[in-house]
Amino acid sequence: MKERNPYHVIKSRHVTEKTTVLEGLQHANSNRCVAKCTSPKYVFIVDKNANKNEIAQAVETIYVEKKIKVKAVNTISMKPKKRRVRGFRGFRAGFKKAIVTLEAGDTIDEAV
Repeated sequence: MKERNPYHVIKSRHVTEKTTVLEGLQHANSNRCVAKCTSPKYVFIVDKNANKNEIAQAVETIYVEKKIKVKAVNTISMKPKKRRVRGFRGFRAGFKKAIVTLEAGDTIDEAV
């Protein structure tokens, strides 16, 4: 099997309010359940045909200068949503997203 370009596997980082809360769970100590989350989690939009091993290798390759280690990868395939704009009906494209869990102490962001 031919090795794929990591930038074709990882399309972009998925930044929403929900994902920023997920990224910040490692610093939260509000209750006992949340305090157990010591590993940071980041969400990426990935290629629909990418598997978990390819996603983990691509993230480690893209962020090689930060020397991160991927602990786990969970994937979710989002279905297309119905849209209607000015009377025209259609669909928003579906996509696949990956929740990447890093080892404790690793981070992707510069500000932390």
